[in-house]
Amino acid sequence: MVKLNKIYTRTGDDGTTGLGTGERRLKSDLRVDAYGTVDEANACIGMARVHTEQSYQAIDAMLSRIQNDLFDLGADLAVPDDGKPLGYEPLRIVATQTDRVEHDIDVLNKKLQPLKSFVLNGGTPAAAALHLARTVARRAERLMVALAQDPAEHVNRDGLKYINRVSDFLFVAARAVNDNGNADVLWVPGKNR
Repeated sequence: MVKLNKIYTRTGDDGTTGLGTGERRLKSDLRVDAYGTVDEANACIGMARVHTEQSYQAIDAMLSRIQNDLFDLGADLAVPDDGKPLGYEPLRIVATQTDRVEHDIDVLNKKLQPLKSFVLNGGTPAAAALHLARTVARRAERLMVALAQDPAEHVNRDGLKYINRVSDFLFVAARAVNDNGNADVLWVPGKNR
């Protein structure tokens, strides 16, 4: 259980932060950037939920589960698996979390017409907020992939799959709240030449 008695500790005043292993890293470190961007995607989903909580309760429940999972993903990234004993079992994203998101995508996608063009970010306020969350989730994924390329770092493969699927879900959810795609704004290549 997490217990926070004091919000400021002054330990980060030197530009570093502590990982779950106790190791100090610069706040500009790629790992810190990755889990910080996961947190940013989570905040964007929270903003999107302002628009989904009343009108799209099933989607809102799916988003609520994703928000909790994104905290799991942040915890996963904050405790790198470097092979050293920790004295506790670190929280890791597991395949069943990705499976659940895939199921939710399939449920929403059944009502959508196939796309014949790319979708511009927008439509309803809920869709616009979900598209924003999707782009931040994609950025988190890019950072996680970059981190995974460093031989000195380890990134949970299930975490990479999970964040990829979350951005897919957010795209489908944006279409769903856009009147199941009927209110999507479609890209028209070269329209304004």
